[in-house]
Amino acid sequence: MQKILFLADLHGNMPATLALEKEIEKIKPDDIWFLGDAVGKGPESDKTLDWVRKNCNHFIAGNWDLGCVETGKLCEMDSSAIDAEHLEWLKMNRFYAEQLGKERLAWLEALPQEDEVLISGINFRLFHGRPIAANFHPYLTMDEMRPGYTDTKGKLHNGFISADCHMPYILEMDLGYAINTGSVGNSLGVTRCHALLIEGELGSSEPAPISMNILSIPYDNQEAADRSVLFADMPNKEAYKKEILTGVYSR
Repeated sequence: MQKILFLADLHGNMPATLALEKEIEKIKPDDIWFLGDAVGKGPESDKTLDWVRKNCNHFIAGNWDLGCVETGKLCEMDSSAIDAEHLEWLKMNRFYAEQLGKERLAWLEALPQEDEVLISGINFRLFHGRPIAANFHPYLTMDEMRPGYTDTKGKLHNGFISADCHMPYILEMDLGYAINTGSVGNSLGVTRCHALLIEGELGSSEPAPISMNILSIPYDNQEAADRSVLFADMPNKEAYKKEILTGVYSR
C-alpha cells in the first residue's frame, strides 16, 4: 500500500505549513497532491506557494490562486480602463499579486482545475471547489453533494476529494465517498492545520482495502496572527487573525 497525502488552502500561513512539513517528514508519503489555494488571505503567500512547488508532486488551482492571477493582470492595466467593481477588487488584492510576482502568477495560471486519481479501485475526482464547482460544505444534503462526483467532461466518479470549505470531512454516500482535505493554514471550526492521508493501492483498478484519515496538527496560531502585523499593506488583517485564532469565518 502507498501513502498519498492531499493538502490545500495554505493561504499564506507559514507557521501552519511548517507544522505540516514536520509531520510529512515522519509520515514519508509516497505521493503528495496540492488541491488549490496556496495564496491569499495570509501574509506570506510567496513563501507558501514556493513550499507547494517544492514539496508537492501534482497541482490543482483554486479560486484564490486564479483570483490573484486576475489581479496581476489588472495591475498591468491603465486604471482608467478598469470598471469600478474591478478597481475595488484590485485595491483589496493588489498586495497578494505584487508579493507573488509575474513568474509565480504565470505558474498558477497554467495549473489545471481538476484531475483524477485511482486508489484501490476507487476513481477519485480531484478539484478545489470553486471556481469550477460548488463549495461542498459538510452540512450539505446527499442531493446537494451529487454534482461533485461528475467532472467537467461528464465523467462520473465513485469518489471525490475537494477543498475550499476549510473544514475536513469523510462522508459515505450512495455514489461513493465525498471527502474534503480541510485547510492547512485557514481552518474553520477547529483551529489546527488539516490535511488528508489515504493509504491504498495507488493506480490499481482492482478493489482493495483503503484507509482514509484526516491529519489534525497543532501549530502556533498566535505566531501566525502576529506575522500579519509585519506587512503594512496586507488587507483584512483583523479578519484573517480572527479566523486563524477562533475558526470563525470573518469575511
